[in-house]
Amino acid sequence: MHKENRLPQSPREGILFMMIISIISVNTIAPIIMMLDQGFNMGNYLETLRIIPFIWIIIVLLVTLVAEPIVSKVMPIFVAKTDGFNARILLNTFLTVTVLSVCMSIIGPWVGTGKIGIEPFQNFFHNWFRNFGVAIWIELLVAQPIARFAMKRLHAKQAIKTANGNI
Repeated sequence: MHKENRLPQSPREGILFMMIISIISVNTIAPIIMMLDQGFNMGNYLETLRIIPFIWIIIVLLVTLVAEPIVSKVMPIFVAKTDGFNARILLNTFLTVTVLSVCMSIIGPWVGTGKIGIEPFQNFFHNWFRNFGVAIWIELLVAQPIARFAMKRLHAKQAIKTANGNI
């Protein structure tokens, strides 16, 4: 998958790819989950906007320091060399969202309330299933396709630039 034009092919592109996904995800998943928890109204939405920058930083750190190392160790157990791009992306997304939703089902309420307590553990399974459901669909239907489309367009422009430079 290294030369797949729908994926980043350099560290710089990797940062852009993660920025696109994380910004879309945090700005959709966090408000939906918070409003499912506390009700759909403008006050709750504005409260979500207040904590989104903190959630975004936490998500980027969790992806980099927790999810990617875990997923990179688990992926080889389930994929074969003959598995296609879509199968690998689906499994990678599923595993990443699982790790992040478990972490954020605990950390999210702490950030939202501004205090660390045991409440996220007491309601963990109820909240985690809901959070995972929201996150997986946003990732599969919105964030990941947009980020892959951006990479495809970026690589197409690079190819045109290279072709024009070689003429």
